[in-house]
Amino acid sequence: MALLFKMAEYWGRIRQVKARMEEHGVDVLLISDPSNINYLSGYDAYSFYVVQALIVSQEEDQPIWVGREEDAGGARLTTWLDDDHIYSYPDHYLHSTSKHPIDFISDLFVQRNQDQRRIGLEMGSYYLSALDYEQLRKGLPDATVINTTTLVGHVRLIKSDQELHYMRNAAANAEHAMATGIASIQQGVSENKVVADVYHAQIDGAEGIGGDYPSIVPFLLSGVKTSSPHLTWDDVLFKGDELVTLELAGVYQRYHSPLARTIKLGAFTAKEKRLADAVYEGINETLAAVKPGKTSEEVANVWSDTIRQHGFEKNERLGYSVGLSYPPNWSENTANIRQGDQTILQPNMTFHLIPALWDEDCGVEISETFVVTENGCETLANYPREPMVKQDMETTSQGGTPLMEGVVDCQWNTAEQNEVKRG
Repeated sequence: MALLFKMAEYWGRIRQVKARMEEHGVDVLLISDPSNINYLSGYDAYSFYVVQALIVSQEEDQPIWVGREEDAGGARLTTWLDDDHIYSYPDHYLHSTSKHPIDFISDLFVQRNQDQRRIGLEMGSYYLSALDYEQLRKGLPDATVINTTTLVGHVRLIKSDQELHYMRNAAANAEHAMATGIASIQQGVSENKVVADVYHAQIDGAEGIGGDYPSIVPFLLSGVKTSSPHLTWDDVLFKGDELVTLELAGVYQRYHSPLARTIKLGAFTAKEKRLADAVYEGINETLAAVKPGKTSEEVANVWSDTIRQHGFEKNERLGYSVGLSYPPNWSENTANIRQGDQTILQPNMTFHLIPALWDEDCGVEISETFVVTENGCETLANYPREPMVKQDMETTSQGGTPLMEGVVDCQWNTAEQNEVKRG
């Protein structure tokens, strides 16, 4: 299998990680997050439900991949590592009362004289359990453990041109999935059917671009369920008068570009329109405020100031860095667009901006994935942003205006640009 990036890019990533290790006083880095493992080695498989790791040592050029014996072949197929840097533990380590896969890793540290080092551990990772940590401390009692949950993630914040190419392809897949989902939402159709159509579009991909499974399921919410953002679908049929929010992601080579939109079957109520107007103006003003050199907090403040003019107060997280990811989340879990986050925006950082307002019985969400440019930002997807009315099989904006109105100062992709990004 061909590597997704040139070796120069992988070596550059390793150098940056080692520099951050030195800053944090780390001799050896034990990585459990599959996104970080992929980022540094290329390893790509649905095997993160068992213990697997990538070990980066200051003394060695190549990292060491460790995983289940039957997954070692996948490591040889997808990574750039030499065979002598691929280690696997036998299946009898799994679900045993007398041994644990971490014991295999601890023994490897001992064999390589790394058992008394300062070891960086992703202690906040979804993929490292309390039992894993307990076994590691038991197997390496003389090691010093340092929390390095976000160390690799901060290296990943600024994307390369090749990564941005993959994210633009993911955005094209997001456009395709969103258009498919909105077309599928009709009176008498079930939520299950709509999500099935969305899943098919996500995995099939846009024309000429292969899709992939998303790290989060599509969130299709209708009626009163729009008042809570993370509920999932069921088998109810659309009655033809619901408010509907749909949040999904296009995926390409594990790179994600999320997108959320709000539509109404029938006419917006006064309350719904008030929410929609605030969110729509809020996201436009916030995107227009994105500039290199600004902090995440400064961008978040624009949202808060804008919706305050509509009579709303909401200071929760507004967005987060995105890129390469695996379930259960597509966030990079590093920089956030919110009050208190002093991350300085730099060109080629990518974020999912997802402003929303929720009342007790309805809610509105509109989101964009954007990349910070030299002068502002570029939204990766080119899909109508304004809340839409779907009535009599026709889809219009909430004000009856053409769907492509309301463009802000961010760079919208023209048809010509779309052709380039999908090449």
